[in-house]
Amino acid sequence: MWKQPYRKTDVESGSQPLYPMMLESPELRWAFIRKIYVIVAIQLLLTIAVAAAVVSVHSVSTFFVSTGTGLALYIVLIITPFIVLCPLYYYHQRHPVNFVLLGIFTVSLAFVVGLTCAFTSGKVILESVILTTVVVLSLTLYTFWAARRGHDFSFLGPFLFGAVLVLMVFALIQILFPLGKISVMIYGLLASIIFCGYIIYDTDNLIKRYSYDDYIWASVSLYLDVINLFLSLLTVFRATN
Repeated sequence: MWKQPYRKTDVESGSQPLYPMMLESPELRWAFIRKIYVIVAIQLLLTIAVAAAVVSVHSVSTFFVSTGTGLALYIVLIITPFIVLCPLYYYHQRHPVNFVLLGIFTVSLAFVVGLTCAFTSGKVILESVILTTVVVLSLTLYTFWAARRGHDFSFLGPFLFGAVLVLMVFALIQILFPLGKISVMIYGLLASIIFCGYIIYDTDNLIKRYSYDDYIWASVSLYLDVINLFLSLLTVFRATN
């Protein structure tokens, strides 16, 4: 009895389905989606606050690049988000541990973003922020529009995973054998396209596939998509300025 498709004429259901043959209550799914975007918005605001503090207080960035202790701490901050992802994945349904781990993950990544921006001109940062905002909003609206018309983007998963592997190898080659500004710009452009695909893919999962208990993991996915897109665009603008 719980697997009946949603019908537009069902007066008890209220709002329209998010996609054809939706089997769950649109109200519950919309509540879940709003919860995710509230969490992501808080993560982004926290990231902006931490990054702005790092950029505005020059002694912070100087400490990280001019002292051995600062450099070691910078390396720790870079690997901390990857380390936290493991327990976060395991405890992502256990409150309040999941929010504590999410906070650690967000703050550590925010420091990395702030240190990256500290050595970038304000013009480049502003251009990256504006373009990231426009792209994220446009792709989000497009995905909701496409889902309403029956389009499915689950097929992107394997392609995006393979593309990320290519990016990782590309970055490793760039570190070992620097190829100049052109290769950096190409890397940034490829990364931007890939993370645009991830925004569509993860938004489609948010609409159709994530369970209501996966709100932390869904928030992490969308947050990483936005941050990675911003950093990719930052790389492109830095290479062209």
